[in-house]
Amino acid sequence: MKETRETRLWWTDIPDPDVVRVDDTYYMTSTTMHFTPGCPVMRSRDLIHWEIVNYVYDVLENSDEMSLRNGKHDYGRGSWASCIRHNGHTWYVVFTAYNSNKTYIFQTGSIEDGPWERYTLPGIYHDMSLLFDDDCRVYMVYGSGTIRVMELTSDAKAVKADGMNQVIIPSADVGGTGGLPAEGAHIYKRNGMYYIFLIAWPPADRSSGRRMELCYRSDRIDGVYEGRVVLDSDMGFHNRGVAQGGIFETEDGKWYALLFQDHGSAGRIPVLVPVSWEDGWPVFGDCGRLSDINTVNPKAFCRIDVVQSDGFDDQTALGLWWQWNHNCDDRFWSLSERPGWLKLINGTICDNLSNAHNTLTQRTFGPVCSGRVLLDTSEMKAGDFAGLGAFQDQYGYVGVMKTEASATVIMAMAEPEPFEPSRMHYETGMPEVIVESTALQQSEIYLRVDFDFRDMADTAEFYYSLDCSNWNRIGSPVKMSYRLTHFVGYRFALFSYATKVTGGSAYFDCFEVS
Repeated sequence: MKETRETRLWWTDIPDPDVVRVDDTYYMTSTTMHFTPGCPVMRSRDLIHWEIVNYVYDVLENSDEMSLRNGKHDYGRGSWASCIRHNGHTWYVVFTAYNSNKTYIFQTGSIEDGPWERYTLPGIYHDMSLLFDDDCRVYMVYGSGTIRVMELTSDAKAVKADGMNQVIIPSADVGGTGGLPAEGAHIYKRNGMYYIFLIAWPPADRSSGRRMELCYRSDRIDGVYEGRVVLDSDMGFHNRGVAQGGIFETEDGKWYALLFQDHGSAGRIPVLVPVSWEDGWPVFGDCGRLSDINTVNPKAFCRIDVVQSDGFDDQTALGLWWQWNHNCDDRFWSLSERPGWLKLINGTICDNLSNAHNTLTQRTFGPVCSGRVLLDTSEMKAGDFAGLGAFQDQYGYVGVMKTEASATVIMAMAEPEPFEPSRMHYETGMPEVIVESTALQQSEIYLRVDFDFRDMADTAEFYYSLDCSNWNRIGSPVKMSYRLTHFVGYRFALFSYATKVTGGSAYFDCFEVS
């Protein structure tokens, strides 16, 4: 009789997950694009609750793109599709960054404390995955459509001279699915067989028209690989397939895959899928299908402790749940200048939230969530804007605008031109539109944003309060959309920026999510 185990979801943006287990603890890394610190390390001991315990890097490169300087940006780029592995006494995290045109190999002896050693390979090895083989050889599998294997040195710090470097799957297209080329390689070895997992996306007029998970296997790393579809299911959610990720074994011998599913503007959410084995092939879920748990089993949605309320009482460091939008400038923020408050100082001049330096973000989560914060405007200058945003490419926010004579509560939004896939990385500078404004007669104000991700409602609504009891809706709801220009789910954003003169500042306290 086949064992039944639950599929579980975490409704927050953890794209391209990869997992390893060492003893009784699981560690996961994920794509974080332009946010810093980057490439979070998440820990779990029960495969239900996850928390961030470290980041692989604070600053990847001090370039104009990664620092949001001189009109350049890193939106939708940064760190992509990390791979985490453990071998001997060393941890490895590998990923690419398209703006720097490098592939990064980070190593540490302590996954939770670091420090990390950083090595680079010139060029992009797209969606790579490491394998430490039984004979101490180290391989990297990567590619899109055409899947290649390349051999690294035994310490996994560089490409091995005269090592293996060849195509192993000329056309990863099981069943003639067509569409976008298969990618997202994850390689493993089990019982002498090599397994490579890939994501494919057939067009709407062929197969299901949704993302699916493929598996190829061979008894040689460079041998002939045979492949099949191992998962083709949307779990009852708008034909959004579950795919891209790896497999792992628990202490008691059970197998799982951790993949992701596109969940509208919330982003790409992790999905834990039970795996069994038949005739040397992995079987995902129930013969490659998953129950429609998106609608009928809300208990399957698990809490992932990567979003947290914060009173900013620690005067030395931000909580690990916070990430800056691009590299931050440490000259222009403080937790200690006014204990219990986050101070954001306007060190540059810009014209909108997309270009604002030192914007502090956290993930949102579904099916619904709300975030509120206390803003002190007493040190803002004329032309300054500060507030709480629903942040992606097509953003909205509630905040305060200062002039020489007054302060005004505003709800503003940016509505970019329709996205063209051929123009994936856009230029920032879209004008903000103030939808509604009202006079503010006091220096402190509470701001709130409510998110609704249920059944792809994908709306954000904006509120303010003078006493944290009576809330006033302002402006209009923002219809959110997951756009590849940022390539991430929507985030809470605390921001302050200047349009006229530098030197103004905003204080934030009592950030609370619910």
